[in-house]
Amino acid sequence: MNKEKFSSRAWEATVRRSQAAIALTKRGSGGLCGSMSVAHVDDEDNLPTTPESSPERLLANGDLYKGQWADGAPHGVGKYMWVDGCVYLGEWRRGAIMGRGKLCWPGGACYEGDFKNGCMDGKGCYIGANGDIYRGSWMANLKHGQGAKQFVVGDCYEGEWRRGVQEGHGRYQWKNGNRYVGQWRNGVICGNGVLIWANGNCYDGGWEDGFPKGNGTFKWGDGSYYVGNWSKDGSQQNGTYYPLGGGEGDIDWDPQQVYQVDLNDCKVCPCEKGSTMEMPTVDGSLMDGGGDLVKMQRQAMLLSSKGLGKARRSSVEGKLSNGPDKVYVWESDGEVTCDVVDGNAVVGKGEEGLISLQLDGMGLRGPRGLPLMLPRVMKQQGETISKGHKNYELMLNLQLGIRHAVGRPAPVTSLDLKRSAFDPKEKVWTRFPSEGSKHTPPHQSCEFKWKDYCPLVFRSLRKLFKVDAADYMLSICGNDALRELSSPGKSGSFFYLTNDDRYMIKTIKKAEVLIRMLKAYYEHVRAFENTLVARFFGLHCVKLTGAIQRKVRFVIMGNLFCSEYFIHRRYDLKGSSHGRTTDKPETEIDENTTLKDLDLNFIFRLQKTWFQEFRRQVDRDCELLESEKIMDYSLLVGLHFRDASSYGALTPKSNGDSESEYAVTRVSRADMDDFLCDPARWASIKLGVNMPARVERMVRNSNCDSPLVGEATGEFFDVIMFFGIIDILQDYDITKKIEHAYKSMHYDATSISAVDPRQYSRRFRDFIFKVFAEDT
Repeated sequence: MNKEKFSSRAWEATVRRSQAAIALTKRGSGGLCGSMSVAHVDDEDNLPTTPESSPERLLANGDLYKGQWADGAPHGVGKYMWVDGCVYLGEWRRGAIMGRGKLCWPGGACYEGDFKNGCMDGKGCYIGANGDIYRGSWMANLKHGQGAKQFVVGDCYEGEWRRGVQEGHGRYQWKNGNRYVGQWRNGVICGNGVLIWANGNCYDGGWEDGFPKGNGTFKWGDGSYYVGNWSKDGSQQNGTYYPLGGGEGDIDWDPQQVYQVDLNDCKVCPCEKGSTMEMPTVDGSLMDGGGDLVKMQRQAMLLSSKGLGKARRSSVEGKLSNGPDKVYVWESDGEVTCDVVDGNAVVGKGEEGLISLQLDGMGLRGPRGLPLMLPRVMKQQGETISKGHKNYELMLNLQLGIRHAVGRPAPVTSLDLKRSAFDPKEKVWTRFPSEGSKHTPPHQSCEFKWKDYCPLVFRSLRKLFKVDAADYMLSICGNDALRELSSPGKSGSFFYLTNDDRYMIKTIKKAEVLIRMLKAYYEHVRAFENTLVARFFGLHCVKLTGAIQRKVRFVIMGNLFCSEYFIHRRYDLKGSSHGRTTDKPETEIDENTTLKDLDLNFIFRLQKTWFQEFRRQVDRDCELLESEKIMDYSLLVGLHFRDASSYGALTPKSNGDSESEYAVTRVSRADMDDFLCDPARWASIKLGVNMPARVERMVRNSNCDSPLVGEATGEFFDVIMFFGIIDILQDYDITKKIEHAYKSMHYDATSISAVDPRQYSRRFRDFIFKVFAEDT
């Protein structure tokens, strides 16, 4: 059988199977489908049209594609049919499903709407194989945002969704006429809400896991009501009955009847916790022409983002940089080494055999002469503190002290600490002689003394922040050296990073500020799980007793940007304008440059529920800092651009910079989508950490009242965001008061950073709430 006949028969047979299954679902769902045009794969209303002249392409795995094609992959508009019966009709971008389209599964499920990077993402309608219908917002194959779902049993829900289940505010209507309006969490009724039965009775109050919990009122249709504290455990429930007409009275009615009887006909239809269904995948290695090249590019980009392997780039002269004549290309089964032959040919192992790549004046090229970009090695921030470094002994002292302080046995304590634990006098001195002692090991550094401030409090903070003691010591005191950032901040403090980037160590001039506010800080972070203030894990002092005697105090903090995502842009925002711009020329700005208020060219748009929580938390955190007389803090923001081309467009490229063409290989969109498509890993997303969001580019308007905020352009980019409030240890002391008085004589007093804590907090919040907005 020749290829043309097989192509035609495979296409026709698969179409018949898919259409039969979809038609069966359409008949079974009855009127639930409404007027939606999603049930038939060949209905092309409101969808892009495949050009008639487009050829059919039978791929090696039996899949069939008909549509526009570019650089060895679908690009434009096309129809793709998998051998298992899945069919997609719509837009493509560089081999990935991207844009508007329609996807049907052989079991009868169908989705029509927006796609992004091969996932249902945006607005769309999904009809399940069982007849359920969902219309609304999606993110990474999960219902996320505003949406409405009609269940095949007759129930319906309309409201907020998160990670595929109801979460936020929503309305649920049962087929029998009962209805609930209120808060949801993880797919169940939880929070405050009202449930109204079809007979007129209603309950208004607190809920937990689908049952009344806490204060609430039960009302009958005749106007009488019962008010009290509710609990599924009858022994913990109490309240008062008020009959019609006022006054107190008794009734032969047990409130437990609500749990045992009334709620029996109010069961919420379960929603799937994970992805709605398994998305069919398009294997780039099976595309004809440049298929092997496409796969090699994607594999190289993927592993580059994970920091695996080492590869050197080709220069504009067509030669590899110094070192052995090897180029590395990655396959799914590991690393493949390709030798350079005669200086300009690279031979490597592909899926079908050997692949020949050429090096010419334009760089590395593949089988069809297409450019191939190999990954660059990601450069870590800072200088490794190795032997001979001026702070090498200080690092050894710090590691010895941490190992002693954290590893010292201590009784298990409650998080409810006594006031004495926060006493400034609560500190422990330990002497570390070079030859060792009964409690300390011998070491190669000079003799020093070690001080722990409020050790019980910081041990409790590490427990509160779920920091494992063994992992903590391994990060700071393991075999890997610390890294010192290139230059100190304006305060003169030096910063050190652990090798795994989890912790940052900052030297401070005085410990009194943190000790003074420690009790308020501890109570605050314990009360608010989503607090944005910096996390402190320890406060210590090293006193050198050798020839050079000095004290070095330092605090250990969490590193906000410790993530598997590469941070492409970072901003330090205070809400002041004087001196709030980077001193680097535009062409020298890179991923490690911290930009400031006047450099900001984005508005950060968060989804509604996240934005509301963000505003509440910023207010709470600023109230803490204001009450503790703290100022000069800032919001540190990091952005990971999901789309490599978006980041590449934002990266300034100087003329003659041979490395600039490799900027876009630093981000792996495929790797990020693997993360978002895995519901089990959504747990790592919380306020300020790993947050999917959008940023809108803005331009500055000289006529605007505020010089810090520009005008929105309507140009959006998908990002992963990180943010938190840092530098919270500066009080409004005499030094800052003098700075304020001096600068006020030379500059606008509202533009400088040094202002009193109340004014600073108000200005900070005003600015932050202008550059953060709700994503509509």
